[in-house]
Amino acid sequence: MPVEIKDMTFDKVASGPVSVRVYQGAEYAKGAPVLLYFHGGAFMQSGLTHCPLAECIAGTGAIVAVPNYNEDGSVFPQPLETGFSIFSYLAKKRAGLGDRKSLLLIGGEEAGGNVAAGVALKARDHFADELDGQVLLSPLLDPFMATPSFRKADAIGMRSRWADGWSHYLSGGVCHPYAAPSMCSRLTGLAPALILSSEDDPLLDEGLGYAASLSAAGVKVQQHVLPAGTGWPTIYSGTPNGAGNWAGVVADQFSGFVHNISTA
Repeated sequence: MPVEIKDMTFDKVASGPVSVRVYQGAEYAKGAPVLLYFHGGAFMQSGLTHCPLAECIAGTGAIVAVPNYNEDGSVFPQPLETGFSIFSYLAKKRAGLGDRKSLLLIGGEEAGGNVAAGVALKARDHFADELDGQVLLSPLLDPFMATPSFRKADAIGMRSRWADGWSHYLSGGVCHPYAAPSMCSRLTGLAPALILSSEDDPLLDEGLGYAASLSAAGVKVQQHVLPAGTGWPTIYSGTPNGAGNWAGVVADQFSGFVHNISTA
């Protein structure tokens, strides 16, 4: 499905106006799911740049809003608080996106997946029942960076970038479960989750570990691991190669997830 892209501003977010890039399937149906999607960038990227994963998901007929949630590369808890404020705004107003029948989801890739997971935790703690699901694509969740798969980070030149990113994000001196969801011991009551990764992804073990913890806590989880060689780890560069290999899988997994939670 062709995707239309437009930039807009959410003026009445509690944390202040936020610039947003909206990806919208040109033929989206009434009640199209709305996904608030946080971009990656090792906790340090800000601004609005093209997001191939957001465009891919919008191609399923969804409306995907990618905000500049991390203006000036803020440290925790500011990105999390900004993200939760945007979620709260969409839960009440939808900002003209979708309609009252639309599912409201949050998601993100890499560091954005961390923020999405943190927002889901805060939504649970604040009884925000408007959250229908979370979409975590290779989420960056473990500040200890000690998993076996993480050792592959050097192969794609990301180990030092992620180490610097964690040091920056946690430089406020707080390692709250909202900042490092993999360390959270209370996961019951969270929104259903879709977790995607690939066999050659350095963040694979973090994603699988979090999926297992969610499932053990009674959270509905749909997970999928793409085979090696699909170009998936290059999502971290913002210009993924092999899009024809992974894009169809991501689209199918997202569509299946939306179907499952809408019929549950």
